[in-house]
Amino acid sequence: MEKVRIGLIGFGCRAYGMNDILLGFDDVEIVAVCDKYEDRVENAKKRVIEKRGNTPFGTTNYKELLALDYVDAVYIATDWNMHFPIAIDALYAGKATALEVGGAYSVEDCWALVDAQEKTGTPFMFMENCCYNREELLATAIVRTGKFGKIVHLSGAYSHDLRGEVTGGKENRHYRLNEYLTRNCENYPTHELGPMAKVLNINRGNRMTSLVSVATGSFGMEDYVESRKDTIVNKDLIGVDFAQGDVVNTIITCENGETMLLRLDTSLPRSYNREFTIRGTKGMYEQNTNSVYFDGQPEYWSSIDYINKYVNSAEQFKELLPHEWKIITKEALEAGHGGMDYVELREFVDRVKDGGEMLCDVYDAAAWMVVTCLSEQSIKQNGAPQLVPDFTRGAYKTRAPKDVLEFGKME
Repeated sequence: MEKVRIGLIGFGCRAYGMNDILLGFDDVEIVAVCDKYEDRVENAKKRVIEKRGNTPFGTTNYKELLALDYVDAVYIATDWNMHFPIAIDALYAGKATALEVGGAYSVEDCWALVDAQEKTGTPFMFMENCCYNREELLATAIVRTGKFGKIVHLSGAYSHDLRGEVTGGKENRHYRLNEYLTRNCENYPTHELGPMAKVLNINRGNRMTSLVSVATGSFGMEDYVESRKDTIVNKDLIGVDFAQGDVVNTIITCENGETMLLRLDTSLPRSYNREFTIRGTKGMYEQNTNSVYFDGQPEYWSSIDYINKYVNSAEQFKELLPHEWKIITKEALEAGHGGMDYVELREFVDRVKDGGEMLCDVYDAAAWMVVTCLSEQSIKQNGAPQLVPDFTRGAYKTRAPKDVLEFGKME
């Protein structure tokens, strides 16, 4: 396949950025666009016309797009509640499927996605871009050298002040508002969980077995609305009780003895941080300072002093980075989220073209997304443990570990 003909479904903010990256690929044609809002469809069509000159098929009905025989692949970035129905229909339609991240609404939905992919054999990639980020990949590459010893515990967070985005949901037609009004859960687990699961070879020799989740009360969103009641556009939110806890902590246990700690922190004032951290018997990695620490080195009290004094930047291992990050261009770095969107989309297109294995696959999608509905149940039950299904049906025991990109070697 020389060119991949792609249809994009769902045109909120996310899809526009990814659309622009795809339009920069010479081996990709955007042949169809879809959104439930007509104005978004027209804007998406105009963008393709401006960049490429061709007029893509446009529709507000995703099933019309899936019926087009000239669409090879689809990229899905809709409201979270439509991820599974559209992805399942796309798989049965035989379209190579790229599905954006979010949380699941039921265990049954996750099984339905797995069943659809297994029955059809249609290529499927879960678009967890942080698995392709430079820092997470560099840390994982160091893990693979054995320098951290046996990995015991990992932690990370989706720490991002979303109060403005959530409260502006009605006028901006953003799905997060309804989520925060009606659910209390770890609603967006995969940015931190994806890279951690790859480090621990989840679904490839290891699996998640159970989780517990606890949530604080919901105070941040309500305080935000109250403090801005004179200027907030959606007056219906004044005095409304939000369901979503301000901070949700989730602990996941794994079959091989490791634990993972996730934190959702999106409705209190703060700066953005994913806090990706790896702990092993011989050392650790800390994303906040992009530093490494190895057994026997002096203990440090200040991260900045430590890096300056002991030169323990993880950059000393940059030769281990995948080739894709060694040759990345300035344009790719600026394309979205510091380059990871470009690298991720390039991987999807290349695998559609050559028929190679998608390494963020349907089993990863199901295992990572199911955390949301399981956390919701755990919170309702005052932190009661929830069993995590094995979506591989036992195949994880024999599936060979494999990273999303091939790591380099130290010279």
